[in-house]
Amino acid sequence: MTLDPIHVDTIAYLASAIANGVDDGDHDDLAGTVWAEWLEPLREDGRPVVEPVGDHELRRANVEDAALAERPFATTHGVDSGTLNPTAFKNGLVLDVAHAAMGTDPTDLDVHQCRSVVVTVHANDATVHLPDGWSRYDESNSERRVLTVPRTRRFADETVHELALSLAESHHALQHAHVVDDLLVLDGPLYPKRLLNWATRDRELRDLAYGDAVTEAVENYVRLVERHVERGVPLVGFVKNTTSGYLTRTLDSKGVEAPWPDDAAMFTRLLERYDDDERVTDELTFTTWLYSRGGSDEPLSATGDALGVERDLDPELYEVTFMFVYDPRGDLLFKVEAPAAFTRDDEMRAALTNQVVSEVAAERGPPTAVDKADELARIGIGEKESLRRKFEERFDSEFLRTYDDVRWADEG
Repeated sequence: MTLDPIHVDTIAYLASAIANGVDDGDHDDLAGTVWAEWLEPLREDGRPVVEPVGDHELRRANVEDAALAERPFATTHGVDSGTLNPTAFKNGLVLDVAHAAMGTDPTDLDVHQCRSVVVTVHANDATVHLPDGWSRYDESNSERRVLTVPRTRRFADETVHELALSLAESHHALQHAHVVDDLLVLDGPLYPKRLLNWATRDRELRDLAYGDAVTEAVENYVRLVERHVERGVPLVGFVKNTTSGYLTRTLDSKGVEAPWPDDAAMFTRLLERYDDDERVTDELTFTTWLYSRGGSDEPLSATGDALGVERDLDPELYEVTFMFVYDPRGDLLFKVEAPAAFTRDDEMRAALTNQVVSEVAAERGPPTAVDKADELARIGIGEKESLRRKFEERFDSEFLRTYDDVRWADEG
């Protein structure tokens, strides 16, 4: 069933009515003002939460020149984790599966073969006891684990998903840190932001945030940073879909009426360029680096508590720093994060910038190593169905289907 033309026309009419009531002509100026006047630094309760690492500039690079430029890092390794997605069964169990892999550029098949698999299980029955701990399989090339997550009726789906994802990815990156010679790129943020956010949410989630499972995941990322700092091998997080609204919320609290729904919209407006109402598409634009010490990045700031995880280095070295890269060819914004331990060095900061800009220019998206890791770790639709059937057989219990499961299966 499709919309009749009369309904399409009336929706277009309503869109016109909305457009007539919205004047965003001054949003470019506001974005520029925020960049120039509010981020040097942006303070919250007197504390600088966003401020430049070095220069505070907006920059641009010709797409073709950047793609062909010599890159500072000869090899890159990427880590990603694919998931089954939370699945509930009629016997009361809720579980998720995360499958982590490392991609390399140039290709290293021995590294590609290794995997880390975590199955997280939520059970309302307190008598359920499952094995825990890592074990090896696939001729000791890979590791697997079952983890029973803390009981929480309201947040079972979120708990199994976030813990599986974070533990599989961080464990795999940590266990294979020794093979990274030049640069590691995590597919996603530098630290597990969703877990860190639990500390400021519902009371039930706040309790979970300081529990053993979350502590283990956060500690893995902390130890990963330490290992890379000790070896002098940088790492970054490449965020393809940033959803943070911390900056815009903070600006609102200071009386700056930010019209954007989130930070990504603000930085997109700041970085996109037009010539005679046509988007300029032959140049990438990007920001210089900034510290981030607020919101979900606050726990890993120098004054944060890292959710109780002990840090062996100077706490300032773990602080999140970030830059944004805008690719006008697809109208896409990417966020790159790195520990301050690396970006506060001028030469390293420039090298990371040049590497990321060159890769985005050449790939129209994430670095090659991340793309490879994504491909290796992804659990496809057919594989998800196969896994669910295997769980049903092992549990002798069907998973709880919803109408959407049937609807999308029929339409797909």
